[in-house]
Amino acid sequence: MLTIHISFDKERSELLFIFLSLRTERKSTIITTNLSFDRCNEIFNDAVLTAALIYRLTHKSYVINMNGDSYRIKGTREWLEETN
Repeated sequence: MLTIHISFDKERSELLFIFLSLRTERKSTIITTNLSFDRCNEIFNDAVLTAALIYRLTHKSYVINMNGDSYRIKGTREWLEETN
């Protein structure tokens, strides 16, 4: 598994698109984000490229929308209760 945390400029966005294009229907890819699809342009700063990336990501994909309490916040609260 490959975990990447990077900020995106136009060149990096294009590289991600190429990477996803090469993996399409060959390998599984998991991408997590705390942003909804309608806010992805905030990351990539290019509406056309963002639309193409989302299309690549969602084609034959399982999209799991996880709403609710943060797992980390829950763990922190439990830890705080244990320490008191």
